[in-house]
Formats: sequence, C-alpha cells, structure tokens
Amino acid sequence: MRAFINSHSSLNLNKKSFFKRFVLSIVALVLGIAFMFPIYILILSSLKTKQGLMANLLGFPDSQTFSPNNYPDAFDKLKYFQSFCNSLYISVCSVALILLISTMAAWVLVRYKNKTSKFIFGVFALSMLVPFQCVMLPLMMVAKNMNLLNPAGLIFMYMGFGVSMSVLMIHGFIKNIPEELEEAAVMDGCNVVQLFFLIVVPLLRVILITAAVLNLMWIWNDFLLPSIVINKAGWQTLPLMTYSFFGTYSTRWDLASAALVMCMAPIVVFYLFSQKYIVSGMTDGAIK
Repeated sequence: MRAFINSHSSLNLNKKSFFKRFVLSIVALVLGIAFMFPIYILILSSLKTKQGLMANLLGFPDSQTFSPNNYPDAFDKLKYFQSFCNSLYISVCSVALILLISTMAAWVLVRYKNKTSKFIFGVFALSMLVPFQCVMLPLMMVAKNMNLLNPAGLIFMYMGFGVSMSVLMIHGFIKNIPEELEEAAVMDGCNVVQLFFLIVVPLLRVILITAAVLNLMWIWNDFLLPSIVINKAGWQTLPLMTYSFFGTYSTRWDLASAALVMCMAPIVVFYLFSQKYIVSGMTDGAIK
C-alpha cells in the first residue's frame, strides 16, 4: 500500500514537473520569437529594393524585389573597412588594458587583506552605481584641458569605466584559488612578476575571457562617449558612422538595413563563439 502511494505521488510530481517545463518552454519560445522578429525584418529589408521593401515588408524577396547591390553599396558609402578598423583598434586596446589593470588590482586586493584593501574594493563597487551622465560634463572639461579628445583619450576613459565591473568579477574568482599554489611557486623561486603572469593569470583564463567578452560588447556598441570624444572624420567608429549614414540616407531603408546588418554582424558572431565562456565563467566563479 505504501509503495502504491509513493509511486502515485511520484507520478504526480513528474506530471507537475513536465507541465512546468512545458509552460517555460512555451514562454521561452514566445520571447525568442519576439526578440528575433525585428532582426528577421532587418535582414529581409537588406535584401530588397526600396520599392519591394515598401510593397511587402514581411515577405521574402523574389526575382523582382531582390537587390544584390545593397551590401556592396552600403559597404562603400559607410566606409565600413575604415570604421571597422577604428572600432577594432579602440575596443581591443581598451579591453586589454581593462583586463591587465583589473587582474592586478583584484589579485592585490584579495591577497593583501587589510582595511585599505577593503576600502578600495568598496570604492570600485560604489563607482558602478554612478551613471555616466553625472560625470560627462566634468570629464569632457578635464579631457579637453589634457588634450585627450582623441582615440587614445577614449581608450583611457573606457579603461576607467570598465575596470570596476571587471575587478568585482575577477576578485570573486581569485578568492577561490588556493594560496598554497602561489606559496609553492614562491618557494620554487618565482618573483612577483613571474608569480602573477605564469601562475595566477593562467588560472584566471575562464573569467578573463568572460570579462573580455562583456567589456568588448559594450565598448563596441557604445555611441555616446565616442560621439563627444572622437566625432571627427577618419576617427569614427561603426556606431558613429551608422548614425551619420542614417542622416544622409534616411529615406533609403534598403541601404540602411544592409548597413545595420553589417554593423551588427561582427559582435553577434563574436558573442556566438564566446557565449560558452560567459556561462562557464559565471558559474565557475559562483560554485568553486
């Protein structure tokens, strides 16, 4: 009798669990469609002529409405290669400096525990709560006086804004690394530089990739800070050139859609190849 009751209860739990998973799957599917629908329209629009786009926004292009020249024309008018190189240079340099400074700072704050280190860590944490708009005008005044309204100045500013989040992420990860590993390396003759770059940094590979991905995504897509620092011909990043492109070709939605797809493609591809590191970095830092 008891076995029958237990089996009946287990069956009810399985039904409830199945129903819950089914409902969550339906909700996830609906949300996925809602988020992907604008991208679907954007890609279709980039493959049509202007007349075909106006005639049928949601339909697939046919032999009369298909336009193979949208992407080459947008590539040329957007100055895509130059803008892409500008974005790549600024993003890679910024992320490299953010990771270097953040890793050094987090390691010192974890291993040298005192009141000063706790205070500094608190400053890093609190700085994340300050909106950029609150410091935008003073920052621009200082940057102008120090001649930092150029790509090098923009990289320096990105480093300042990105270090706080990275320090918090790496700090939690380093706390889970046994100090005995570092002590053994010191006993084997490692100095501080060797200890950091040869022992500590390789152990942080997953969280460093996670921090790199997150920082690269917001720096690559950022518009506001570059628009007030380097909005000059020859220095413009992809978001800035896209903005200028829309001002010039505001009625050419076929070219504008192709330009948006080309601007969006690099960071989407990068995210798809690196998303596993984001998940593993977050989970490893939480459960180790």
